[in-house]
Amino acid sequence: MSNTAPPLFTAREPIFPRRVSGFFRRLKWVILILTLGVYYITPWIRWDRGPNLPDQAVLVDLANRRFHFFWIEIWPHEFYFVAGLLIMAGLGLFLFTSALGRVWCGYACPQTVWSDLFMTVERWIEGDRNARIRLHNAPWSWRKARLRGAKWVVWLLIAVATGGAWVFYFADAPSLARDLVTLQAAPVAYATIAVLTAATFIFGGFMREQVCIYMCPWPRIQGAMMDPGTLTVGYRKWRGEPRGKGGVKRQQAAAEAIGSGDAVARYGAALDKNTAGDRKSRRGETLGDCIDCNACVAVCPMGIDIREGQQMECITCALCIDACDDVMAKIGRPRGLIDYLALDDEPPTQPRQSAAVAGLAEAPAGDVTGANAPSWQPKPLWQHVFRPRTLIYTAAWAAIGVALVVALFIRPEIDMTVAPVRNPTFVTLSHGSIRNAYDIRLRNKHGEARDFRLSLGGTTGLQLRVEGAADPVVDVPADTSRLQRVYVIAPPQTAAAAAPRSDLQFWVEDLRSGERAYGDTIFNGKDSQ
Repeated sequence: MSNTAPPLFTAREPIFPRRVSGFFRRLKWVILILTLGVYYITPWIRWDRGPNLPDQAVLVDLANRRFHFFWIEIWPHEFYFVAGLLIMAGLGLFLFTSALGRVWCGYACPQTVWSDLFMTVERWIEGDRNARIRLHNAPWSWRKARLRGAKWVVWLLIAVATGGAWVFYFADAPSLARDLVTLQAAPVAYATIAVLTAATFIFGGFMREQVCIYMCPWPRIQGAMMDPGTLTVGYRKWRGEPRGKGGVKRQQAAAEAIGSGDAVARYGAALDKNTAGDRKSRRGETLGDCIDCNACVAVCPMGIDIREGQQMECITCALCIDACDDVMAKIGRPRGLIDYLALDDEPPTQPRQSAAVAGLAEAPAGDVTGANAPSWQPKPLWQHVFRPRTLIYTAAWAAIGVALVVALFIRPEIDMTVAPVRNPTFVTLSHGSIRNAYDIRLRNKHGEARDFRLSLGGTTGLQLRVEGAADPVVDVPADTSRLQRVYVIAPPQTAAAAAPRSDLQFWVEDLRSGERAYGDTIFNGKDSQ
């Protein structure tokens, strides 16, 4: 037994995934197009909010500390909306991981999406798996330089577009695009684009699976979100082992099967499809359904063999399912040798059994009768999806979502914050009155200037004065806030002047709409010290 610890880092071995077709590949195409379309197009969607307000549908306005999302405008003091959305995103990630494993990593993670896009470009320019392997091993030549140069140019254009799209979320997109082209944009915009361009080019083009294995913490966290009932991509070892090619010579079949669907079809045609479960090797050994064609390995973007069991590198993209189902169809076996499955669906014993014992509809019915009929059945799909853990995540996710929606619709259009001045807490005037100072921040969320009238509630007998104004009316410009210093005076011999502290309430009224809001605070009397 070796005492040498395994290395923490292994140099990258180039991976050349083979093109595959099937349900999960089509699903990845749909998600890839949808996510990239949303990312690139969203900053260019216009939204008329009226005068003095930006007409960009989604805008993170850092200069004015606003977040515009279509008709919703989030102010700094409403950051709890953003916090709620982040919590919902986290719970959603927990929910999907608990039910379906790392589907986020396999389909929607930016690293997966851009790596998939870069591999598509690579396949389009350099060819499929075998052509890329030959090109990689070939010495540098004019053809290799031309293909590599074309690929890197397209990658760089995608990376620049990715970095450029990001900065458009923080400024008016058409104006910023014009400034970028005329070299009049702020230096931070060019720096941001440069950093994101370099990150996209390197991470998506050259590091790929290394980012998932060595830089992303999620593969190491996911174990806490999964349990034996979680559906994840796996290999039905009890059905596929012992693997082998039956009557076909192993070396010949392996050479033909990898990257050649026709060869697999010819191999399948040589089998007697009516004797599923009775495949024999040349030495008479009973074989499983796996013909050891390595198609699942050839299509994996992480370069792993799912038949070796659950691995941290697996991103659950399910391309190996498409590849294996294609092979099973060609050799006349039911699909599902590699599939979304749960660990608690494994049979209690692991002997080699016919493919039909999985309960698959495609399997010949005759194989599940007699003494070999199974005494167990896998759970229905809905029992894996709707489990106590996933229901708890769903309930928490929905509760936060409902609370955010309710808070969004009941929030006032005007708002105020009252902050007592602490130094000094009160001042005794020459005629004996007690004066407290307050800083009031008034927020006007409308697209035009509004006048707000201030008044007092709670303790009676107090006088209100607005600094620099004869009337307690404050004008606030459109879509902005204003900090106003006000004074509250308690005449001598009043209860508020004598008491250490009295409850006080500020009211603000929009003189145009009549809408009102209030803020609670306290009044410090002369005995408060």
